[in-house]
Amino acid sequence: MGTEPRIERSNVSAHATVPVESAENADLPSEGYTTMDNVLVLVRHGQSEWNKRNLFTGWRDPDLTELGVEEAERAGRLLNEQGFKFDIAFTSVLHRANRTLALILKNLGQEGLETIRDQALNERDYGELSGLNKDDARQRWGEEQVLLWRRSYDVPPPGGESLKDTAMRVLPYYKSRIWPEVRAGRNVIVAAHGNSIRALIMYLEELSAKQIIEREVATGAPIIYRLTEIGQVADRRELVA
Repeated sequence: MGTEPRIERSNVSAHATVPVESAENADLPSEGYTTMDNVLVLVRHGQSEWNKRNLFTGWRDPDLTELGVEEAERAGRLLNEQGFKFDIAFTSVLHRANRTLALILKNLGQEGLETIRDQALNERDYGELSGLNKDDARQRWGEEQVLLWRRSYDVPPPGGESLKDTAMRVLPYYKSRIWPEVRAGRNVIVAAHGNSIRALIMYLEELSAKQIIEREVATGAPIIYRLTEIGQVADRRELVA
């Protein structure tokens, strides 16, 4: 594994008693800047039908499984138990992320929350791999090649995107649409996908390509950030049951 940011309990958190898998600073040079009171929350959608079937999904549009629904509802309950309320939501145009967000907001009693949907937050496009079983793809192209496509930062599958390509559409959208809402003091939730969220994590935590491709993003587990006035991470926590 690559070198991860130093893990320590931050004194700036307003929710120190929340059950967490991690309560860590991203160890960024945020000293001297004001930490904002509002939060940015990232959530990967719950398990999809194609996750369960071990298929490359990308921009294809399967629904959540029963487990995926449970994961989304649990995320909403965890956020609700800690008193979180949001001012605006962002999500992709794909159903699994939209439904995850809807279930979270239902558990928060915020079904009518302003929600912006944009394909900039879509999952990485897997191109010719989309819809294929991962084991079948290994048989066709070889295990090493498929692993390179899946876990490299800048090598795309045929007709698809690399994580670098995904970041090139996610990050301009974050800077132009999401960050201004956070900077204005609003509580923001983003329900998206494993690789679009990885792109955001890489930017927010200033991780290297090696570090981010080794970072797993759990389904239905809210990641809560508090940022400084210039957008650096002051506190990062992950809610778990």
